[in-house]
Amino acid sequence: MAKKSVRYWLTFLSKDIQRPLLWEMSHKHEVIYDIRSASVGPELGLVALELTGESKVVDDAVKWLRKQGVQVDPVF
Repeated sequence: MAKKSVRYWLTFLSKDIQRPLLWEMSHKHEVIYDIRSASVGPELGLVALELTGESKVVDDAVKWLRKQGVQVDPVF
């Protein structure tokens, strides 16, 4: 399978800021993540993230994040 690297903006709400969602994601899905930028406050967290891995695995990781309540927007 082909590997891909894709960048996303993640938006976390206050209830998820303390949860290690990226760690959980990387243990459930064989992806490499690179935090490119982050800003976390008491109400909101914004993360610029690059995911690298097999195309389907990256897509599954994004679906998993969305299922956890994270807003995931691709960076164009």
